[in-house]
Amino acid sequence: MQRLLPEIRLGARRAVFCALVTLTILVALIAFVTAFLKDGLTAIEVGMAALFALNLPWMVIGLWNAVIGWILLTRTNGDLSRVVPLARLNDPPLPPEGRVAILMPIHDEDPNTVLATLKTTLASLDGTGRSAPFDVFVLSDTRDPGIAAREQTLFAAWRKADARPERLHYRRRRENIGFKAGNIRAFCDRWGGDYDFMIVLDADSVMSGTAILRLVGLMRANPRLGILQTLVTGLPSTSPFARIFQFGMRHGMRTYTMGSAWWQGDAGPYWGHNAIIRVRPFIEHCRLPLVPGAPPLGGVILSHDQIEAVLMRRAGWEVRVLPIEDGSFEANPPTLLDFTKRDLRWCHGNMQYIRLLSLAGSHRMGRLQMVLAILMYTSAPCWLLFCVLGLVQPLLGALGLVPWVAFSEPAWLPGESALAALGFALLFGVIGMTWAPKLFGQLQALCDSPVRRSYGGGPRLLAGGAIELLFSALLAPVVATSQTVFMSGLLLGRRLKWRAQKRSDRSIPGREALRRLWPQTLLGLAFLASFLILLPGAIGWASPLIAGLLLAAPFAVLTAHPRFGAALARMRLCAIPEEVRPTPEVRSACPWLAAASPSPQYHAGDKLLDSPEAQPEATAAS
Repeated sequence: MQRLLPEIRLGARRAVFCALVTLTILVALIAFVTAFLKDGLTAIEVGMAALFALNLPWMVIGLWNAVIGWILLTRTNGDLSRVVPLARLNDPPLPPEGRVAILMPIHDEDPNTVLATLKTTLASLDGTGRSAPFDVFVLSDTRDPGIAAREQTLFAAWRKADARPERLHYRRRRENIGFKAGNIRAFCDRWGGDYDFMIVLDADSVMSGTAILRLVGLMRANPRLGILQTLVTGLPSTSPFARIFQFGMRHGMRTYTMGSAWWQGDAGPYWGHNAIIRVRPFIEHCRLPLVPGAPPLGGVILSHDQIEAVLMRRAGWEVRVLPIEDGSFEANPPTLLDFTKRDLRWCHGNMQYIRLLSLAGSHRMGRLQMVLAILMYTSAPCWLLFCVLGLVQPLLGALGLVPWVAFSEPAWLPGESALAALGFALLFGVIGMTWAPKLFGQLQALCDSPVRRSYGGGPRLLAGGAIELLFSALLAPVVATSQTVFMSGLLLGRRLKWRAQKRSDRSIPGREALRRLWPQTLLGLAFLASFLILLPGAIGWASPLIAGLLLAAPFAVLTAHPRFGAALARMRLCAIPEEVRPTPEVRSACPWLAAASPSPQYHAGDKLLDSPEAQPEATAAS
C-alpha cells in the first residue's frame, strides 16, 4: 500500500478514502454499542450512541488524512507531483507574465504592524529581481477615524520612500459592505480588469518572494487552475499560547493537508488568505449571494472563502492546495481569549453553510467541503451533551428511577472482562483519532533527520510535543464550552460583532480571565460534583475534562504570561524551524529574534552541535 498509494487515480483515491472512513466509523460504532449492551441498551445510551456517531466523521477523516499524509511524506521523496498533478510543479518558477495584484484587506488594525509585514513581503519579492509585474493594494475598511488617519500618514510616507511609488495603492471604503469579501469584491469591480491574478493576504500575513513567484508560475503553467492555496504556518512567537498552539498545528497540518490533498485533488479548500486567485473567473463566478433567512444565520455571508472555492470549482475551475511549508506565514492569536473570539467568528460563519449547501449544485465535493466545515463546530456541543447524558443514567438510578431499556442484552454478548477491554480500546482509540494528525506529524519529523534537526533535535521535539499535548488536553474542553454556549445563542438569535483581532502579545489579568471564562469554571464544578456523587470510580477518566474546565481561567493567565513565554523561548521549547534558523522574511517580521541567541544550538541526530557551520546539511527542510 505504501508504494501504490500515490499512483492511484483521483476517482479511485476518493473511493478508497470513502471506504476507509466508512469502515472505521462502522467498526467504532459497533464497538461502542457492544460495550454498552450489558444489561440492555437504554434510551439514554441510544442517545449517546447517536451523538458518538455524529462526532465520528470529523475524527475519522482526520485520522485517515494523517495516515495517508504520513505515508506520502515518508515515501514520495519530495515528489509532490504524485499528490498535486500540476505542470512545472517541481521546476523553477516561470518568470511572471501578466499583471499581479497583492491585496491586503484591513479593518481597524494597527497600521504600524500591518504595513511592516506588507513591506517585508514586498522587500522579499523585490529581492528576487522579478517584482515588476506586481502592484500592492492596501484595502482599508477601518471605521476608527484615528486609525484611518495613521494608515494614510504611514502609507504616504512609505510611498514617498519607495523606489517605485506608482505600484503602491491605498483605498478606504466609506461603508464596509460585505466585510472582507465585500472589500475584495469592490477591488475586483474597480480594478479587477487590469490584473490576471491576485494574491490575497491577511493583516498578519508574510510571504517570501520565492513563494509568491512559485504561485504565479504555477498559475501561468496551469491555465485551468482558479485558486491555489498555500499551506500557511505560524510565525515564531514569544506568546506562550501562540507558541505552543502553532507548534502542534505545524505538525498536524503537515500530515493532514498532505493527506487531504491526495483525495480532494482539484476540489480543495480556500482559507481566504495567502493564496493566489485567477481574477477573471473569480469576477464571473464567485459573486456571493445573501444567505436566506434573517440574521444571525441569514444575510451577508461571513465565512466567504470556502463558498468562493465551491463556486469556482462548480464553474469548472480547479481549486488546489499546495501542501508544503514554503514561505507562507501568519501570526496566531496571542492569548486564549483572543483565540476564542476568532474561533467563534469562524463558528458563526461556518454555521451559515447549513443554508448554503444548495450552492454546490451537482458538485458533490463542494458540498462535502461545506459539510466538513459545519462538522468542525457541531462536534463540540455533541461531545458535551454526550458527557451530560453519561451522568443522567446514574442520576436516575440514584433517584430510584429505572431508564427505559430500548434493546435487551443479546445472548452472544461476551463476558464482562472482554467488554471492559473493549471499552478501554474504544476510549484510547478515540483519543488516538483526535490526536492522530499531530502524532503522525511528530512521528514524521522525528524519523526525518533534516526535519528533526530543523526543530532543534529529537529531545526538544519530544519535549515540545509533550507540552503541546498537555496544552491541547486542557484547551479542548474550554473551546468546546465556548462553542456550545455560542451556538446555543445563535439559535436564540444572538449576533456576534466582527471586530478587528488583537494580534500583539499581552498579559491576561485574572479578573478578566474569570469574567470571560466563568461558564467553563461553573461547568467544571458541576461535573466534578456530579462525578464525586454519582460515579466516583470514573473520576480519573473524566479528569482531563474536569481539569480543563476548572483551570480555564488560570490556564488563560499562564499561557499569556510573558515570563512563561520567555522561558520557553530561552530553552527553545516548542520552537519551529523558522525560529531555530530564521529566514530574512521571518527575521524582519519578528524583530525579537535579533535579540535572541545569535548562535542557536543544533542537533545532528542526537548529538548537540554548537553552530550550523558544524553541520552544514542541517537545513530547515519540511
